[in-house]
Amino acid sequence: MTLFAPAPRRRSRSRTVGWAFVIGAVVLGLLASFLPSPYLIEVPGPVYNTIGTQRQGQGEDAKDVELIQIEGERTYPTAGALDMLTVGIQGDATNRPSWTSVVRALFSESEAVIPASAIYPEGTTTEQVSERDEADMRSSQQSAVAAALIHQGYDLPTELRVGSVQDGSAADGRIREGDVITAFDGEQLTENVDAGSLRAAVAEHGTSSPATVTLLRDGEREEVEVTPRDEQGTALLGVGVTERYEFPFEVKIALQDVGGPSAGMMFALGIIDELTPGKLNGGKHVAGTGTITADGEVGPIGGIRQKLYGAKDAGATVFLAPADNCDEVVGHVPDGLDVYEVATLDQAVTDLQTIAAGKSTAGLARCGS
Repeated sequence: MTLFAPAPRRRSRSRTVGWAFVIGAVVLGLLASFLPSPYLIEVPGPVYNTIGTQRQGQGEDAKDVELIQIEGERTYPTAGALDMLTVGIQGDATNRPSWTSVVRALFSESEAVIPASAIYPEGTTTEQVSERDEADMRSSQQSAVAAALIHQGYDLPTELRVGSVQDGSAADGRIREGDVITAFDGEQLTENVDAGSLRAAVAEHGTSSPATVTLLRDGEREEVEVTPRDEQGTALLGVGVTERYEFPFEVKIALQDVGGPSAGMMFALGIIDELTPGKLNGGKHVAGTGTITADGEVGPIGGIRQKLYGAKDAGATVFLAPADNCDEVVGHVPDGLDVYEVATLDQAVTDLQTIAAGKSTAGLARCGS
């Protein structure tokens, strides 16, 4: 009798291909967990109450420091919160989030994925961006103090000092670094003004004729003729100016380890609250964001969605959003957060006074309404 061994079974081709896909997917998943992406991730950052304190120092030397410190003028008790908000960035100039982190962030309501080049252009270091953010914060704080005091009725002697002159610009060869611009075409620029005041005057003059720019150069008064040039549809001189204000008393903002210009409006509101009898926010937990100019114009900021969720997580019930950010606000407001649209510091103060008094808010501007 002859016995035959059974023929070996052949593994089906479809099953082999299926396992190949599974193994490939696992390998790609593992690689994605470690491979850096060309993106950064924005997340809600720390929240600071501008009429509150920040823990500063290390170990036994740590203490709570008031963020707004006013000396030489009467101040009044505050209550509740006027929160300024920050955005945390996952990744920097050399270290990027993994692809896995990027994909996860794409499905998060409170996070956003942005190109790394948006914050770190090619050749830019982490240290350079940090220095820029620190300079923006210092400038923002000075503008916040100026805006608050001008709102309170103080007159502020102002110096618009030229910090840079663009090569080949209208001002090149006529205006120098270090000059102080005191007037443009007869409009005085020495009190309650900022760089925006100069830009507005130049834009109004236009490019069709020369304008008289009055300067202090090495302490001597001079007048020069400059014809603004059209740059991307706007009349410009081509100078960068730095504002210097003479404040009637000392206002110090003691915030540490935070950069950028977006806290300007909330610091201005905090200063006004401390200088004014009563409670500007009615004792409520208010949060907000927005840049500020000395004349009280509220400007747009980045990361508004992350700041909305940061405010909600901190316990805020009222949020003041820059009008120019409204298109990013609509559809991204967390439940329980009442958002108001503001374009100026005066409007923000009026909104808070209305809310504090318990009056109807039906007439207040809101994003999308």
